[in-house]
Amino acid sequence: MESGSGKRAKESGVRNRRYSIRYPLAANVEMLELESGTRVSGVTSDLSLGGCFVCARSNLEAGTRVRATLTHEGQKAKVLAVVRMVKPHVGMGLEFLDMDPDSNATLLTWIENLRKPQ
Repeated sequence: MESGSGKRAKESGVRNRRYSIRYPLAANVEMLELESGTRVSGVTSDLSLGGCFVCARSNLEAGTRVRATLTHEGQKAKVLAVVRMVKPHVGMGLEFLDMDPDSNATLLTWIENLRKPQ
């Protein structure tokens, strides 16, 4: 059985890997909090295959599950995500949980374009 500190370190390592390779990307984001129906709008400051950071005027609590639509240059990516971190008055870190197949292709295209040297 794992100790409490060993388990936290392992979970932290998994979380850090998901967020380790981030690319600057500005996409408009509309989020719907699934339980209450609260809507929050914002703009991404970065993007990875596992999530993004959304700068928003209002925040949702960590652990909140949302359905989010990211829009960039006329393309949309729809994801199911969970709020993993909250920075008051700045925004929220979202971890992607699920994505429809069309949106997955869109996200991969965005990432590939961001990886290309400018």
